[in-house]
Amino acid sequence: MTGGQVRLERRFDKLLIANRGEIACRIIRTARRMGIATVAVFSEADRDSEHVSLADEAILIGPAPAAESYLDIDRIVDAARRTGAEAIHPGYGFLSENEQFALACLAAGIIFVGPPVEAIRAMASKSAAKMLMEKSGVPLVPGYHGVDQDPKTLAAAAERIGFPVLVKASAGGGGKGMRIAEDAAAMAGAIAAAKREAKAAFGDDHVLIEKFVTRPRHIEVQIFGDTHGNIVSLFERECTLQRRHQKVVEEAPSPSLSEAEREGICAAARAAGAAVGYTGAGTVEFVANEEGFYFIEMNTRLQVEHPVTEAITGLDLVEWQLRIASGEQMPLKQHEIVRSGHAFEVRIYAEDPQTGFLPSIGRIRRWRQPSVGGGVRIDSGFREGDTITPHYDPMLAKLIVSGGDRLQALDRLEDALSGFQVVGLKTNVAFLRALIAHPDVRAGRMDTGFIERHLPLLLGQGEAEPDPRDLAAATAAVISDERRAAASPWEVADGWMMVGQRRRRLVFDGAEAVLNYDRSGHSLTTELGTLPFRVNARPDGRLDVFYGDGKEVVAAIRSDCAIEISTARGSRSFTLSDPFASSEAVAADPGQLRAPMPGSIRQLLVSPGGRLKRGEPVLIMEAMKMEHTLNAPGDGTLIAFRYDVGDFVEEGTQLVEFESDGALA
Repeated sequence: MTGGQVRLERRFDKLLIANRGEIACRIIRTARRMGIATVAVFSEADRDSEHVSLADEAILIGPAPAAESYLDIDRIVDAARRTGAEAIHPGYGFLSENEQFALACLAAGIIFVGPPVEAIRAMASKSAAKMLMEKSGVPLVPGYHGVDQDPKTLAAAAERIGFPVLVKASAGGGGKGMRIAEDAAAMAGAIAAAKREAKAAFGDDHVLIEKFVTRPRHIEVQIFGDTHGNIVSLFERECTLQRRHQKVVEEAPSPSLSEAEREGICAAARAAGAAVGYTGAGTVEFVANEEGFYFIEMNTRLQVEHPVTEAITGLDLVEWQLRIASGEQMPLKQHEIVRSGHAFEVRIYAEDPQTGFLPSIGRIRRWRQPSVGGGVRIDSGFREGDTITPHYDPMLAKLIVSGGDRLQALDRLEDALSGFQVVGLKTNVAFLRALIAHPDVRAGRMDTGFIERHLPLLLGQGEAEPDPRDLAAATAAVISDERRAAASPWEVADGWMMVGQRRRRLVFDGAEAVLNYDRSGHSLTTELGTLPFRVNARPDGRLDVFYGDGKEVVAAIRSDCAIEISTARGSRSFTLSDPFASSEAVAADPGQLRAPMPGSIRQLLVSPGGRLKRGEPVLIMEAMKMEHTLNAPGDGTLIAFRYDVGDFVEEGTQLVEFESDGALA
């Protein structure tokens, strides 16, 4: 070891994974296959997480907040020293693109499984990266990448570029610190919001301005470099289906590129890597339309969506990372890298699409997933019984499918999504099923604004009544719960009777289901009519619900009057009306403004005493690394805020004193 440099021309025997969740589990499994011992780090919130149980060793690095655990460089490096780990893999997110972390590993004589510090530094600033790419001949979107961050300078740059523009955090990614300004009037708010979110997520509020390309497609190229000067590309991924600049569906190869266009964009990506002497795994991202493609950024790490590249190439990209970090040459030359078939990846999130995709917090009370194999793969770091906290990203799993062609892969994806059943919290599974079934998605007619334009349709909004099958499932949950609660056969409330008929009225959120009992069997009356009804408990805890001529497998959880059901069609929550509740019960006050999830108050947008119209922004909360704007619940006057900027509040907390047109909240 000379000049402070660590020699990589050796294989390491123990690897520390400085991450959590599915990526930590994935790295551990690959390392184990390669004969490398693993060390997991974990916060107090992750004591019982799957990555902790999978690793050969595990070490606590701090409390739940990421800033005091997974983002604490000193604690992670110390954990490597204490366990004798010779290398650290940062995964993605957290410290994966942090120059100071790479330097700390270097100073401690620990191999950093990632690019050299110089490459991280060059690409960490999107502004500096664009200047470098421009010199290297890589096409750029027109924009402002300067150091002057005065709002007047940024606004003038936007005027010069022409609206609409994208205000974008210079450091980081993942859709955080990004806002679209449609016109000059929206610039001040877009700049302030982007800077605030960038500072919170990356510790750097520097932003750049880019021309917002209309009807764009998002295409990225996977590259690899080794310490022997070789750089290759492993084809491209299409990541066009996005929401709030965060990827929702990824596929490979891109259905929008010709072979000539594919070679052109891959060549540009290799040129970008060569410009910074890149080693390890990296992703060069482009925005494209019918006029061409333009460089937007380079991620100096493994991407969440890397499994779709693995699916079409048959390669293990984590293995490539570990081999290159050991000083080996690239496993394959460019002409030896071939692709076959088509692959998709979707991200299963703990979030509620019906409430603006707010994160869903709670315990996974039941988890069922489709069978893997036959072109289906699932990467997850969660199990039944785990708790989703507000401290980290709410991604539960990645579902990856492959097929001989795009349509076969789409069909497999739809089938696999129907096999997910998660009870205990909300998920985006039903939303994903609606998205991939859309005829334009199946035909490949997409751009990055597709989801926002079609959101009401994808969410199934406008359905006044619940599906009668959901009422049947909820009814089955009530019956099953009562059977389990019975202390003896004589207490089973299943409606059996020797003679006559009996009816039982159940009301779920105002929707009525009438269960009819007689000697010949049961039936259920809903808006669909009266159909035969029967429910059987399965050994795995789920229910077979026979309704009419059909049968569904239902996962259900009941807690008092709250019922959560999950079927192949998706998940839904109901509240069972209590027939003994007081008729004087007061309905929820429309003047209340409560925290929709645990989080921190980030900004107060109005002053006490001011008049508000329904829907006007009142304050901004931050939860799971994203900002959420809360709006006035009605017309009225804001009397006072109950919490200040920086305060952490629990879900359901009343945030303001608000005098609506009639009452004080």
